[in-house]
Amino acid sequence: MTERRVILSGSTFEEQIGYARAVVDGDWIHVSGTTGFDYTTMTISDDVVEQAEQCLRNIEAALSEAGCGFADVVRVRYLLPDRADFEPCWPVLRRCFGEVRPAATMLVCGLADPRMKIEIEVYARRGAS
Repeated sequence: MTERRVILSGSTFEEQIGYARAVVDGDWIHVSGTTGFDYTTMTISDDVVEQAEQCLRNIEAALSEAGCGFADVVRVRYLLPDRADFEPCWPVLRRCFGEVRPAATMLVCGLADPRMKIEIEVYARRGAS
């Protein structure tokens, strides 16, 4: 039987909606769409680049708890309400994924809260790096 466990970040959204920040299923780690909220204070910056940086800090914490890191990411999905906000985030995203080169998709869509300017979802496999 493969290991399956959930990783919680402490976000109030996880309890209110009923999901986990990440699910570890064997060697696979599925990280939920993660926004730029600082989950300790439940605050969010108005700046999309700062939100992207916080998204990645939140994702990194989940990956670390799962026993892996950005080097193990095989798939990333970026969700933004405004396509013009994507390019300013590229340098931040490249710092985490530039050497890893995961498969990636960017979608323009509405997000759950109008303060959210970017949401990032990743799939990783322990030992992929």
